[in-house]
Amino acid sequence: MATGDNPFEAPRAPLTGAVGVRSGLRKDLRDVAVAQKGILICILLQFALFGSSFVAPPQLRTVIPVVILVVNVVSTVFVFMLAIKVYNVGLGVFLGLLTLFPCVGLIVLLVVNGKATNILRQNGYKVGLLGADLGAIPRE
Repeated sequence: MATGDNPFEAPRAPLTGAVGVRSGLRKDLRDVAVAQKGILICILLQFALFGSSFVAPPQLRTVIPVVILVVNVVSTVFVFMLAIKVYNVGLGVFLGLLTLFPCVGLIVLLVVNGKATNILRQNGYKVGLLGADLGAIPRE
């Protein structure tokens, strides 16, 4: 029995027809969701690190800026991954570089996260506190 011959098989969404993604392919929505999840984790880490820098003991206050730098580099990667799917490569590089600046980077993360949330919602996916459920988005 070939695929598609089973009348009880759940319908599959077509691979084309994604709204808001440059390629227009539904398979790129998973990449958007993964990058958004990474961006959301980076946002939460930045808030936690900024808050902990005021209450941390003096021994840890020298380590926190290094961790913040690592989080900024990781957020640069996720912003670039998301921006090249939604915008163009040039804007992706620009937004990625902006994330390296402390306060500006947080604003860029919030703006790019909002764009990803809108794209996923326009395509029918529910987006929660930590992004969309990756199990609901097909790999293909």
